[in-house]
Amino acid sequence: MSENAVSGLVLRQATPADLPRLIAIENACFTPQEAATPAAFAQRLQCIPDSFWVAALDGRVVGLVNGPVVNERYIRDGLFRELGANPATGGHQTVLGLAVDPACRRLGLGRRLLAQLEAVARAAQRETVTLTCLQDRVPNYEALGYANEGPSASAHAGAQWFNTVKPLA
Repeated sequence: MSENAVSGLVLRQATPADLPRLIAIENACFTPQEAATPAAFAQRLQCIPDSFWVAALDGRVVGLVNGPVVNERYIRDGLFRELGANPATGGHQTVLGLAVDPACRRLGLGRRLLAQLEAVARAAQRETVTLTCLQDRVPNYEALGYANEGPSASAHAGAQWFNTVKPLA
């Protein structure tokens, strides 16, 4: 199935009922050191529902994107442990997690989830969408309009991350 012919696809805000699928997808896509914990997902669902989106195919959650809005241009490691509600407008939309069920890859779902988060961020007058990724993923984000702004100060999961940023203005 091509990414242009995904029928039954719905992008919607995540709900607490989605938690088991969110955890399963996260654990299938990230190492145990990188993956968000069930408690972290529960906190994100409670604090930032406006920037926590899922892709559902025929009612089954198969992808997710989430992250809080912050005042800083780059993600700091503390965001993986603590966060508050998003401001109504302004700031920088982060992406703490973007994951697609391995059985549903190559359908463009990750790109669609990012586009949804970007649209919501634009509507709220955010300055950028900012994320960190491993070096081998940088070209994927550059193809979507993100700029590699160099190595991140993040020490998350003991890996070297890179700051990638997409201006929204």
